[in-house]
Amino acid sequence: MVQIDYNSPLALKNFLEERGMAMQKKFGQNFLVNPQARKRIVTMLDIAPGEAIWEIGPGLGCMTREILDQKANLKAFEIDRGFISILNEIFSGEINGGNFKIISGDVLKTWQQEAQNEKPVKLFGNLPYNIASTFIADTIEHGFAFDRCVFTVQKEVAQRICASHSSKNYSSFSVLCQWQYDVSLGAEISAGNFWPRPNVASQTVLLVKKDSPLECSNPKFLVKLIHALFSSRRKTVLNNIKQMLPPGLEAVEVLEKASIDKNMRAENLTVADYVRLSETCTSAIM
Repeated sequence: MVQIDYNSPLALKNFLEERGMAMQKKFGQNFLVNPQARKRIVTMLDIAPGEAIWEIGPGLGCMTREILDQKANLKAFEIDRGFISILNEIFSGEINGGNFKIISGDVLKTWQQEAQNEKPVKLFGNLPYNIASTFIADTIEHGFAFDRCVFTVQKEVAQRICASHSSKNYSSFSVLCQWQYDVSLGAEISAGNFWPRPNVASQTVLLVKKDSPLECSNPKFLVKLIHALFSSRRKTVLNNIKQMLPPGLEAVEVLEKASIDKNMRAENLTVADYVRLSETCTSAIM
């Protein structure tokens, strides 16, 4: 049975070298070597025995072990074939027992099929910004929301997720997350808690599904609208929305119906403003 000392950077380094493996920066691979930090993060998931949980990017399984110790029914998405081979060895007992499954490949390409097979309740991931934002946007566009998500991301990304409108960190990602989820910042995790040591600080962020999110008849259009308005932040809402409307439909009239000031910019609109504008545009186009 393969065992790894997840608390020792040297042990992790030696283990990978013995296997002829190396960390791949393109996948944003960093291992959390602080055991107390790992336990705090898993506590945020508030796991009940038997709950269906997804983990994105398990790596060598340091967080996987913490989650499985809580008796979860875990499905992990991993793109690195070397890590997949090791995970199959480390967690052979859990795999054979039926409470752990590894999904090989890019989660952005595999999650929809897996969601049809099993509706996960909670989500965990130690994610690069581009993966986190794209994945969340994709799930929301397809009308899919987890009950609870815990992400470990770059500190700046966590702040974007939780940013208020009209602040410098407010972004399309902020709007998407805050439409479906109540968001809050967790603990900041300094670079020294990871191996390899990243160049930036990290932070956990908690997303809890809203009991009653604002109703939207066309989530795909809402996602498109949000990204379009933030694509040129210096332009006014009026100038940015014109490209989305068909000929004959005046942007000024649409904004007036939605009670949106044409001179405002993307970062000035609240989540409610975006949903209302999306509904107004959808009705006008139809």
